[in-house]
Amino acid sequence: MFGTAETIDSARPCPNVAPDPRRHFEIDPAALFAAHRAARQGGPAVVGHYHSHPSGTPTPSARDAEGAMGDGALWLIVTASDARLWRTPSAGAFVPVDYVAVDKADRASAQAL
Repeated sequence: MFGTAETIDSARPCPNVAPDPRRHFEIDPAALFAAHRAARQGGPAVVGHYHSHPSGTPTPSARDAEGAMGDGALWLIVTASDARLWRTPSAGAFVPVDYVAVDKADRASAQAL
């Protein structure tokens, strides 16, 4: 996910390179490094990551906690019917983050006012 501390402007899909992608996720390191490299060169800031729990809840799993670095990154976890946003303030820890989803068309018209 790309944006600022207050706004997620876009999300870019990345390959899931986990050995068992139906049960786990691991962002392709090459894609992640490329996104951070682009950000250092003036591109959009990487503010977090997203993944799905297709048959679960939008809460961090034990496996998610293993990957949480405590760098303050946002984690958006989605299911078929729900999505929740989390921040990782410390390694292995998640705190819920309130958010308002805004459709791009609505944002454009709001900015035009």
